[in-house]
Amino acid sequence: MHIFTYGSLMFPEIWQRVVRGDYRSAAATAQGYARYALADDTYPGMITRSDAAVEGVVYFDVDAEDIAALDAFEGSEYRRDSVDVVIESGEIVIACTYIFLAGHRLSDVPWEPQAFQMSRFIGSYCSDKLDG
Repeated sequence: MHIFTYGSLMFPEIWQRVVRGDYRSAAATAQGYARYALADDTYPGMITRSDAAVEGVVYFDVDAEDIAALDAFEGSEYRRDSVDVVIESGEIVIACTYIFLAGHRLSDVPWEPQAFQMSRFIGSYCSDKLDG
């Protein structure tokens, strides 16, 4: 299964703390979605929005064990759904992504990858996986 990431997991430093496999990846865009910052946190949520698009990273052929680890990492506020993404070559790829379900927690501020507070996120969500 291919996995489209658009928040913390699009950064190799976070991705490699959650999964065990080594996967090929490519930049990708999901049309018809928007990504917003959570009101009081460092990571985003992606929701359906027809007039928007989200840039991220797609990882190819992720195995079942790592899918289970990703599901656990994302938790109950996200649902894994299939989406079409366009990769750098222009090819459309079907991938799974995590749609945010707790819309009331989203701010009205678009989440920007360049503003991601990596060390704060790692300290809050990955501290038990520092060597993994």
